Amino acid sequence: MGPTIRADKAAALAHPLEDLIRSDRIPHIWCSGCGIGTAFASCLTAMKSSSIDLRKTCMVSGIGCSGRAAGYVNLDSFHTTHGRAIPFATGLKLGNPSLNVVVFSGDGDLFAIGGNHFIHAARRNIDLTVICLNNLNYGMTGGQVAATTPYLARTTTTPSGNPEQPFNLPLLAWASGATYVARWTILHVRELTDCIQKAILKSGFSFIEVLGPCPINYGRRNREKSLQTLKLYRERTLIRNNADLRDLEIDFTTQVVLGEFVNKERATCIENYDKVCRPPR
Repeated sequence: MGPTIRADKAAALAHPLEDLIRSDRIPHIWCSGCGIGTAFASCLTAMKSSSIDLRKTCMVSGIGCSGRAAGYVNLDSFHTTHGRAIPFATGLKLGNPSLNVVVFSGDGDLFAIGGNHFIHAARRNIDLTVICLNNLNYGMTGGQVAATTPYLARTTTTPSGNPEQPFNLPLLAWASGATYVARWTILHVRELTDCIQKAILKSGFSFIEVLGPCPINYGRRNREKSLQTLKLYRERTLIRNNADLRDLEIDFTTQVVLGEFVNKERATCIENYDKVCRPPR
């Protein structure tokens, strides 16, 4: 086999996202059966297919399993402090409005310690795309209860079951002012990728919740293996676009609603600032 043929064969075998991955950081830290890698691949695929200028695109993550995503992407990226991914992303966007800014982080980082930042970024309609991998617990630090842990689910800090009601994330995002809101699972790869692309291209604060398994912590304590979780994603989900956001609680003992729920237009933070605060010329 000649060198040209070998080169062509190697090119044909190259991963389609290879140019967006920092290969020197591989192998990654995510566990076998974890849903983060699938969501991450959907995000990168959407970035490429959207034809945005990747030289003007950056990813911001916080702390946690999902927060490691920023370290694996071959773009300008920021692995920030716990709960502060959105403030960092806001600073990037306000400092350079031409940037495409994607926040990729987890439910604990974005909605527990980072919850206040989320609601105010949505209220201001900062032009960000926020992707939340929701694995229903604090996966990295031992599987503790999170703001998204379903009622009666077991974690290390709720061994008898969670006594509290979790956040309905799409409802929270809409109530805070987000202009695009959707939810998918990592089993719904095509729909998820299409939604991320739409969110990236849309002006304003976009939010996509991605349900993904955490087999080591959440799954083990709830006697649910990865394949069982994927079976739940297939059999106990219902795609209903424009559903009533009050009906989007996560309860896999019944049915979980997926789809695109909000897609509206509203002036962004920068547009309002320019209109109100810039002196007349």
